[in-house]
Amino acid sequence: MTSDLDIFRAANLWLGQHGDAAVEQSRRRVAELQAAGERDGADVWLRIIVAIETLRTSQSEVLS
Repeated sequence: MTSDLDIFRAANLWLGQHGDAAVEQSRRRVAELQAAGERDGADVWLRIIVAIETLRTSQSEVLS
């Protein structure tokens, strides 16, 4: 199982690479993995989406 720390690291990198499109790009990745029957990989990407949203919320709270 992928650790929470690894999920947040991946989310932070993905957010840095894709900015405002990070969640949309992640959802595309989930769909690709699901279509390929890669359930475990899709589950990891769903966790990354939650982490991206958490990071965005945390950043917004710090900036306000």
